[in-house]
Amino acid sequence: MSGVVLKLSARDLVHADLASCGWAGSAHHLARVAEQLERARSGEVDYLAVCPATDIPVAKGGVDYQVSEGAGTLWQLAVHPALRSCGIGTFLVEAAELRIMNRGLRQAELAVEENNPRARALYERLGYVAYDRRPDSWDEQAPDGSLRRYETMCTLMRKELV
Repeated sequence: MSGVVLKLSARDLVHADLASCGWAGSAHHLARVAEQLERARSGEVDYLAVCPATDIPVAKGGVDYQVSEGAGTLWQLAVHPALRSCGIGTFLVEAAELRIMNRGLRQAELAVEENNPRARALYERLGYVAYDRRPDSWDEQAPDGSLRRYETMCTLMRKELV
């Protein structure tokens, strides 16, 4: 059995990338990502793109430094659906953790939806430990273009970075 090996790199996500990130969510979601890119300019967040040699993002995610003192909070993590279970999510999380450590912080946090056991298993495999749970909600775009409020329960997880 043979496989394809992708050489990946992590870099800052930029506005020009958004046109090729339709796999990550609706137009409404990508507009929210664009807003986060403005926060990245001020240093409040890092927003990463994971790319193969084509330099087209196949994964994206942010680190918010304003949520918890002394920690970076990972959020909006997504891998292209056709490329899941190929190690790209691990690469993304590790790249985000490196950004956190480069800021002199030693703790990473995230919230994972309780109806997403696959993501939780990844985070546990990477050393994240559950410490609490909380409800969360956000606006999401329906197929007809209207916005609706999505509500969910999340498990809060953290990892000490060394």
